[in-house]
Amino acid sequence: MSAAEPPAEPVAEPTVEPVAAADPVIARIVARSARASAEGLPATAPSPHWRPAERTLRLLTVATVATAAALVTGHAWLLALGAAPAVLLALAAPGGSRPAELATTLGVEPRRCFEGERITVRITVRHDGRTGPLDPVIALGPGVALEALTVRPTGVDLGLRADSWGRWSLGTVDIDVHDAGSLARRTLRTDLGTADVFPVPAQARLTPVPVRLPERIGEHTTRHDGAGVEVTGVRPHVPGERQRRIHWPSTTRRGSIQINQFAAERASDAVVLLDTLDDIHDPVTGLSSLDESLRAAAGLTRAYLRRHDRVGLVTVGGRLRWLTAATGDRQLYRMVESVLEVRQDRVHRGPVLPRLPLPALPGHALVYAFTPLADQRILEVLGRIGDRGNPLVVVEIPAGEPVVEPDDETGAVALRLWRAEREAMRAALRGRGVPVARYVPGEALDLALAPLLRRRIAGGSR
Repeated sequence: MSAAEPPAEPVAEPTVEPVAAADPVIARIVARSARASAEGLPATAPSPHWRPAERTLRLLTVATVATAAALVTGHAWLLALGAAPAVLLALAAPGGSRPAELATTLGVEPRRCFEGERITVRITVRHDGRTGPLDPVIALGPGVALEALTVRPTGVDLGLRADSWGRWSLGTVDIDVHDAGSLARRTLRTDLGTADVFPVPAQARLTPVPVRLPERIGEHTTRHDGAGVEVTGVRPHVPGERQRRIHWPSTTRRGSIQINQFAAERASDAVVLLDTLDDIHDPVTGLSSLDESLRAAAGLTRAYLRRHDRVGLVTVGGRLRWLTAATGDRQLYRMVESVLEVRQDRVHRGPVLPRLPLPALPGHALVYAFTPLADQRILEVLGRIGDRGNPLVVVEIPAGEPVVEPDDETGAVALRLWRAEREAMRAALRGRGVPVARYVPGEALDLALAPLLRRRIAGGSR
């Protein structure tokens, strides 16, 4: 899939059975891979030369111990015990059939997917001689999990599950290739590269609009007359009007031709602002505020884009990222791609945040700020947006309350202060006329945005 091609919409897939542990060989590989994923593989590249395999070391150990015991005790029959492994080594020696060149080819499909989808990895070992069994060790990256493992005579197949959104390194695989007699081995290291995992957007269909809309044709009904589809009243006929717009009941009742009057329809500009200053994990559910913020923002973006509106993006925290407002289905994937590396970007820790660039906030564009309201600095950013005159909506992402033991009086006081601070932030926003919608993870975003439909959202004055 090319870099510009978005992944297909997520579809339901059959449940994939976990890696089977009934096969002792597979179970051993999985156990070694789990340790390698936790500790990492050696930083130095594997040796390109053949070295003794475990079978050779075992046979040499038996031969050495038996010979030493024969010399110490003087029992000749122990020499026969030591000669048996030497004979086995001689019989299993591969001679000239050992490969001189070894290499791997890698296939990963897909490189771009949604959370929970499967990534198939196929590694094929190419050689110019005879080889024995393959023994892989898999060190996975942080955003994927191993679901299936198949060791073929000529390669290894992996089934990986993308657990969380982000631009993740899939990991590294070391494959020990044995010769035909399993007496020597070489290690081939394969880097699986990276994969872009997109979040599953939250369910959202509602698209609140500001008081003032740009003069672009769209699907949002305005208070002005125009060529829309929503009837706002009737008026007397003017020469040149289309006959199909005649309102016949009023025409019959009034005795003169009456024409349907329609509301104009305009497009909206919206900007999604993501607060990435902190990634807070709920101590009870384990949910991440950053995860839920991006899923909710993706759902709202998709809802606006489906109505042919323009949507832009600004991320606050770490390095300032912004994307100019645009329309079209690809804009959703451009926006998500621009924040895939937010997890690894924790550079900015200063008290002052960078100012938002002017092109990031079109005039009168409706700004949605997705934030857990956990950092006071976000109020400064929202204040700057209000000073520009843009209508603003804050979507609060619950971060979960700290867990306090029943007999912990100090913790109880700290919890009350924590609640009071968050309520003070909400009050400060409402005091500025900024609506605060509380999003509950797992529920439709429409439930949080529904109260905003009662009236159009007004902005401040520049």
